[in-house]
Amino acid sequence: MPPPTIVVRDPKENPKKCSILPLKGRPDLLFFTYPAKAKLDLDGYVRLAAEGPELSAADRDAGILLLDGSWRSADKMTRAFEHVPPRSLHGWKTAYPRVSKLGTDPDHGLASIEALFAAFHILGRPTDGLLDHYHWTAEFLRLNGLEPTPGQDSQSS
Repeated sequence: MPPPTIVVRDPKENPKKCSILPLKGRPDLLFFTYPAKAKLDLDGYVRLAAEGPELSAADRDAGILLLDGSWRSADKMTRAFEHVPPRSLHGWKTAYPRVSKLGTDPDHGLASIEALFAAFHILGRPTDGLLDHYHWTAEFLRLNGLEPTPGQDSQSS
């Protein structure tokens, strides 16, 4: 059993626009606010990142660190966790309709919930319920050549 996924959220991130916040309370996810007040033990974790080696089956037993915030705030958050090895999710396409006015979104950037789903999928972890509250579930799955599972149809929101 891999360690729980750790989500570190930027407190300036609008909770109404947050794609991952509806998952708070799941036993396999731990949420912290940036900067984390407690020292996080991240030995054996990999950090989801826009750049770096691709996440693969070799990371199956690793914990996942997900930094949740705007791409603009990602630099400062990343600096605090650069000791955690980065893993990218190249090849996945976002369905989240966003355009940065400052040009800070990477070409292959994903919404936090999309990144978490992709990571779980790659690592063979259960994805049940991850996309239940994501408005763009059907489009995300279609763009990435995946079939919806029960509860992840076009009516998901």
